[in-house]
Formats: sequence, C-alpha cells, structure tokens
Amino acid sequence: MEKARPQWGNPLQFVFACISYAVGLGNVWRFPYLCQMYGGGSFLVPYLVMLIVEGMPLLYLELAVGQRMRQGSIGAWRAISPYLGGVGVASVVVSFFLSMYYNVINAWGFWYLFHSFQDPLPWSVCPLNGNHTGYDEECEKASSTQYFWYRKTLNISPSIQENGSVQWEPALCLTLAWLMVYLCILRGTESTGKVVYFTASLPYCVLIIYLIRGLTLHGATNGLVYMFTPKIEQLANPKAWINAATQIFFSLGLGFGSLIAFASYNEPSNNCQKHAIIVSLVNSSTSIFASIVTFSIYGFKATFNYENCLNKVILLLTNSFDLEDGFLTASNLEEVKGYLASTYPGKYGEVLPHIKNCSLESELDTAVQGTGLAFIVYTEAIKNMEVSQLWSVLYFFMLLLLGMGSMLGNTAAILTPLTDSKVISSHLPKEAISGLVCLINCTIGMVFTLEAGSYWFDVFNDYAATLSLLFIVLVEAIAVCYVYGLKRFEGDLQAMTGRTLNWYWKAMWACVSPLLIIGLFVFYLSDYIVTGTLQYQAWDASQAGKKSDISSHTLDNNNGSMANGGLWKVSIYTGNIYTCGSALRHQVRKCVVRINCHCK
Repeated sequence: MEKARPQWGNPLQFVFACISYAVGLGNVWRFPYLCQMYGGGSFLVPYLVMLIVEGMPLLYLELAVGQRMRQGSIGAWRAISPYLGGVGVASVVVSFFLSMYYNVINAWGFWYLFHSFQDPLPWSVCPLNGNHTGYDEECEKASSTQYFWYRKTLNISPSIQENGSVQWEPALCLTLAWLMVYLCILRGTESTGKVVYFTASLPYCVLIIYLIRGLTLHGATNGLVYMFTPKIEQLANPKAWINAATQIFFSLGLGFGSLIAFASYNEPSNNCQKHAIIVSLVNSSTSIFASIVTFSIYGFKATFNYENCLNKVILLLTNSFDLEDGFLTASNLEEVKGYLASTYPGKYGEVLPHIKNCSLESELDTAVQGTGLAFIVYTEAIKNMEVSQLWSVLYFFMLLLLGMGSMLGNTAAILTPLTDSKVISSHLPKEAISGLVCLINCTIGMVFTLEAGSYWFDVFNDYAATLSLLFIVLVEAIAVCYVYGLKRFEGDLQAMTGRTLNWYWKAMWACVSPLLIIGLFVFYLSDYIVTGTLQYQAWDASQAGKKSDISSHTLDNNNGSMANGGLWKVSIYTGNIYTCGSALRHQVRKCVVRINCHCK
C-alpha cells in the first residue's frame, strides 16, 4: 500500500505546498492589524514567544503524524486509536466549512482583477446620479472605494434577514475560482506539486515590487514609524498575548488536516522536523515583511488624506475671509485659526461647523483588517498612485495566488481522506471525487453571492471554526502523548528518520502547548458566553458611514434604522427581539456601554 501511495516529486514540492498553504491572506490583512492594535514593534515579543511554544511544536506534531501514518486525517487518527476517527472527521468537516466561504474571497479577487484594466479605475470616482446633475448620493456620503465595494461588488442588502437574489457577476467569478481549484487538484500531488511553485513564490515577487514602490511613496515613513514604534505597556495586556497565540495558530492552518494530508505523501525518511521549522519561520517572516509593505502604503494613504483635509480647510478659510492666496499654510494654520476666531468671532462661528479636524494620528489610528483592508484601504491607496492600473493588477493577482494556495490545502484536507477510503475510491476515480467536492462547495457557496452574502461570510468567518479547531488540536496533542504514548511515538520517529526527539519537542507536546490551547479555549468560550449573541457588520445606504463608527451604534431591529452612522453592528437573537429604539446618539452610547444593547 505504501508503494502504491502517490508521493511528492521531491521534498521541495512538499515544503512549497506547506508554505503556500500556511502563508495566506491572514499574513497580509490580519497581522498588520494586530501590530497596529497591540503596540507596534512590541507586539513582536508575544508573537515570537507564541511561535516557539505553540506554532513550531504543533506544526511538527501534525507533519510527524501524517508522515508516520501515511494517511489522511481520518485514517491517521484511527490508526493511533480506533476511538479517535472522529477527530479526523471533525477536521474534514471544519475544512469543508472553510472551503464553502473562503473561495468567495478569490471570487472577489477575480472581480477586482478584471476591473483593474479599466482607465480610470472604477472605484476611483463616484458615478453620476440618474439625472446626471451630480454624483450618486450614497457614494458621496461614503467614498468611491466603499461605494464600489458595498454597492457595485456586493450590492449589499440592509440586513441579513433580507437575502435578496444571487448576483450573477460574483456568482460567475465564484464558479471560475472553483474551476481553477479543480484544475489544480485534478491529478493529485502530480498537479498540485507543480502549482505550488507558483502559488508559494510569486506572491513574494509581488510583495518585493510593492515594497520598493511603497517605500518611495510620499508619507510611507509615517506609516512605518507608526507601526514599529513600540508601546511597551501593551506587553502587560493579556489580549495582546491571546491574539498573538491565535494568529500563530490559525496562520499555520493547524487542525484542518491539510498538513497531515500533505505529509502523508512524504517519504518515511523525510526530515519533517527541519521542514516544520522552515515553514514556521517563513510564515512568520512573511507576516512581518507584509506588514512593512502594508504600513508603507497605509502611511501614504493616511498622509494623502491628512494633507487633502488640510487643503480643504485652507481653501475654506481663504474664501470665507478673503485671504491672500498662499497666505495660509499647514504650518501657520492653527495660529491663523486662533487669530480669526478672536478677531471675527461671529463669522468664524458660522464657518466653524464646516471646518474638519485634520489629524495625521487619527488617520493612522484607524484600525482595519480583513476585507476592509484588502478591498477598501488598499484600493483607496492604489487609486492615488501613478499608473494605478498596474499596481491594482499586481495587488489582486497576489491576493489570488495567496487565496488559491490556501484553497489547495483546504481541499487536500477533504480529498485525501475520501480517496484513502476503499469504499469511495473503489466506485469513483480520483478526478470524479475532486469534481464532486468542488461542485458541492461551489453550489453551497452561492449563498455568499446573495445580497446578504457578505453578512453570512462574516458570520462564518468569525464563528464557524474557532472553538472547533482549538478542541481538535488539543485532542491531537493529548492523543499522541497520552493515548498512543510519547515514548512510542518518539521511537517511531527515530525509526523513520534516524533522529532522536529532543527535550524541547517533548516538553511542548506533553505540557506547554496543551495548556496554552486550554487557555485559548476557555478565553473564547467565555467571550462567546459574555457576548451572548452573534454579531455582524451591516451597511446602511441612506447614511453610508465609516467603519470606524461601528462601536458607537446599534440597530433598531424593528425597522432597520440607526441612531447615527452608516455601518453598524447587529446582534442575531434566538429569542425575543430587544432594541434600543430610536434614541439619540448619546443615549445609544449609554445603552451600549451599560447593558450591551439588551435594553427593551
């Protein structure tokens, strides 16, 4: 059976497959957000600590199990104990849930890539209204990039209760994304092993190009200084350590069964310990490297918005008070404002409501992650670059490669146990099994192309796999160390590779990593209990507010209206509907802070 099992063409293909799977969108759009939230450069301390005590040991554990048992997740854990087959089944189910919605990101990437060839970029300007007398009102209240994302791409509905119809453009892009996945996995390791060379290496080429371009942008240093300025006090913040552990855990893709599936196609003598260290270090280095790229562009965007705001204020004051052109500058603005306020108090009072409070720090403080960073913040910066079409094509091509590499791992976690099953493989060829998995996922994934599909995407992304994966990996560590036996497993590894297992790996597997996972599990479980309800972000076309306003608003579930703003956080209740009603802004804030929006 071992001779008949497919194998990687060479060890490099296996390493590239693991890197392509582990290095994904989370490295680009979540790690920079965490750095921004938890102390900039000082966040690297808990991040690197968690890499040593959690990331590398658990990655090595999964690779070693797959290489030793030479089966997919179901067969591997059943070989360890007949009672542990459910662990493998759980991994397959979680991977199936992830595949259902994750490929929608690739569909959005295709949509933006196709539109990147237009001149000007369609998200760079607001469209005209129906009478062609001005710009679209919803776009003017928000921004052209937000409008293109929420209205043109998603055509988003007011709430999750209003599903709407399938949007045919995203649906076609989703079909194309699944067709690409199917072509990549069609021949198993034979085709996947060649594809991963591109999905693992080309994103780095794009990141290097973006780094060179980003560092030459005006204001890039503002973003880099902001990112790497350490805030030592954050080291005492337990949430910084929890989020560092979570980022390491999910970035490496632990618990899905993909790493076990990849390792099962290795030669038994393969040095999986070395490969675990390489993949872990490459993954973490990529996160830091991508953050430098992201914050150089983020600094350009923040500086551009800040200077644009200053120019508008200068123009307003110059016209209102008939000042000489060029008299007002950014350096003397505050001094002149004070002079005008004291000399012309009445007239200045009339102008004051129209004067924006411009702050570079507040622009940099705007923390954005996920789709907001990928499809709004980045596109906002790209549209202001020279030759914007080129940078847009490169960026979304990189996103597609990152997303496709992760999808190859997700589908491998599903397909390997199915093709290992004699019952299924005896009736269906490998190509048919792959086609059916892709077809089923694509069909179910059409839910995310509805007008309310983005809301369902957020719910699945936030709640579908977190606790499940923590529990799966906890059981994996306990199963290897205490059910199969750590000494027995150590002997198996020595017989396979000819190398002894040192004390570091044994200590991490048997004690430190399981205790850390239990801590994370308790934290997330208590957080869900305290929160009490599922939440998602909703878009109000009539207000078209900014994402930064979410925390201060709540929804009236009876009529879908808001007290203020355009994006609001909605709670999904399983019982009676409670609401804060149509209160004023300060009343809503009071309600949210005091009783978490459960007032009747």
